[in-house]
Amino acid sequence: MTNLKLYELKKIQTDFPQKLITSSESAADFIKTFYNDDIEIFESCFLLLMNQSNRTIGYAKISQGGITGTVVDVRLIAKYAVESLATSIILAHNHPSGSLSPSNADIALTEKVNKAMEILDIRFLDHLILTKDKYYSLSDNGRM
Repeated sequence: MTNLKLYELKKIQTDFPQKLITSSESAADFIKTFYNDDIEIFESCFLLLMNQSNRTIGYAKISQGGITGTVVDVRLIAKYAVESLATSIILAHNHPSGSLSPSNADIALTEKVNKAMEILDIRFLDHLILTKDKYYSLSDNGRM
């Protein structure tokens, strides 16, 4: 017989700020706080986790790459979303080049994450591309 280890679900109180996200702009502004001086140096991808009221409950750094790209594993996105009991997510990554145009890889990643979150019944609200001073929302631009 196999030993099964049962886990109890319980909410752990943290000091992570519960900010209400009302737009792509408020999401971009909040996510930019996770970057230090490196937003123009190397590409990183972050996941913003939210509850049913679109209040932030956490974030995860999914990947960090080089000057021109980073590898994002959808399984890690799913892991953090499920473990945090998030009901919605926003994905964001920066373009150190300063270009706001989504690449073919950015669009393919958006489609892949969308399919995965649909299966898990987690709302994928947006995929943001960030630069130091601006952002591009794939949702606002009809690319999701």
